[in-house]
Amino acid sequence: MYSRRRKYAQFGIVIAIIVLGLGYLAYTGVQESKSYYVTLKELNTMGDSAYSKRLRVAGNVEAGSIKRQGTRVQFALREEGRLLPVVYNGTEAPPDTFKDDSQALAEGTYGRDGVFHANKLQAKCASKYAPKQGDGAKAGMTEKAQAGSANLSQ
Repeated sequence: MYSRRRKYAQFGIVIAIIVLGLGYLAYTGVQESKSYYVTLKELNTMGDSAYSKRLRVAGNVEAGSIKRQGTRVQFALREEGRLLPVVYNGTEAPPDTFKDDSQALAEGTYGRDGVFHANKLQAKCASKYAPKQGDGAKAGMTEKAQAGSANLSQ
């Protein structure tokens, strides 16, 4: 009877160690993957807490600031008159839509050197691909709609 209890106790200890280990791995994985979105203004007011968190910042790529050196890219993000120097050292090349004046989102850490060190980079499509809003676009849509309804009525 004593050996049976001892086996159950050993089995319980092993299971508890495994469960605690998996819980620890899950917790640290979540802590490493979460990141906070901040504006450039908020980044300047965060103080020392900005250096210890994973952050995401967005803005427009400053024209003429992109300098490529292999997979390393240096550029500056502009938002509401503020500039943030960014160094991207990622495993993937920057997207094709990453160009001057495009909107970009950088994820990484803010260094004490005043440079944002990004390991992920996303770029939105330039607005030149979107249809222009205005009278010309509305008139073109109206003409197409009228032509389409004329074809349907025939």
